[in-house]
Amino acid sequence: MAFGKSQSGTAAEQAECSFMGKDVTFEGTLTVEGNVQIDGRIKGELRTTGTLTIGEHAIINGNVLAGTLIMSGKIEGTVIASEKIKILKPGILIGDIRTRAISIEAGAHFQGQSDWGTRRGPRARVERMGTFSAPFPAGASARKTTSPFPP
Repeated sequence: MAFGKSQSGTAAEQAECSFMGKDVTFEGTLTVEGNVQIDGRIKGELRTTGTLTIGEHAIINGNVLAGTLIMSGKIEGTVIASEKIKILKPGILIGDIRTRAISIEAGAHFQGQSDWGTRRGPRARVERMGTFSAPFPAGASARKTTSPFPP
């Protein structure tokens, strides 16, 4: 979070960001208003309407709802991002995704099904922030593989 003045504007003009450090482990449903950076471990569900940044050492086992997802860590679960998903090297995303746009950097890994059409639009689900519902019908999951995530 910015304090005072900077060359690009005042603190009020800067985007605030919540932070979860790499030594933090959370289990359950985590809902954050605005932007958040995760460097720790989460087992459960993570929701934000803002930008979600998953750091290189972060591990998420569960479902994610966000406005924008930028990740270089590991996620295993269903991801819905109303704007875009950006997977950076050495990021690993295993699970089904729904978004308007996706980019995968060379050296990053994605395994699962993707829906990035606009016919249903994921925005309503993220803005609603209600009960998570999987975007894909039962039985429409990715192939079973050995998980790269530690138990």
